[in-house]
This record gives sequence, structure tokens and C-alpha cells, in this order.
Amino acid sequence: MVLSRGYGNSSEETAATVRRLIDSANVVVDRPAAEAGLDLLEAGGDFADGAIAYEGSWLGAQTFVSFDRKAVTLLAARGKDARLLS
Repeated sequence: MVLSRGYGNSSEETAATVRRLIDSANVVVDRPAAEAGLDLLEAGGDFADGAIAYEGSWLGAQTFVSFDRKAVTLLAARGKDARLLS
């Protein structure tokens, strides 16, 4: 995320900022996808991987597949079917 890499914010600071944003009354957000992204971010992964895994599952996918070993490991630890492409 830009907040982490571009501005040097920690994952905790980034998660807190995103939570404040999605809790704003004038923001419309897919809350379950955002929460899934925040969960993975707070576990040390990438927000996008968590949101993508959630959306894929919501759309009917059974397995998250990625070249990102860390994302696969974190998602599998959360009980998701995740496979590493090699």
C-alpha cells in the first residue's frame, strides 16, 4: 500500500488509517472485503491479497492461487484453500 511503502507507515498505522476511512459516514465500501484486507495486513501480509482472496471466494472460487509465498502461507493459516504457483 502507498501508506506503508510511500510514506513509511507501519502496518498498524496503515490499518488504523484505513479503518478510520471506512468508518467515515461519507464513504461507501465493500466492508467484508476491506475487513479481509485489513486482517491480512495486520497479520503481516498485503491488504490487496486479503481483499482479492475474499472477493474470489465471494464470486465462487474455491482456491486462492498466487506466486506470493507469504500471502499463500498467511491465507492457509486462516483456513483458506491457498496454493502457491511455482
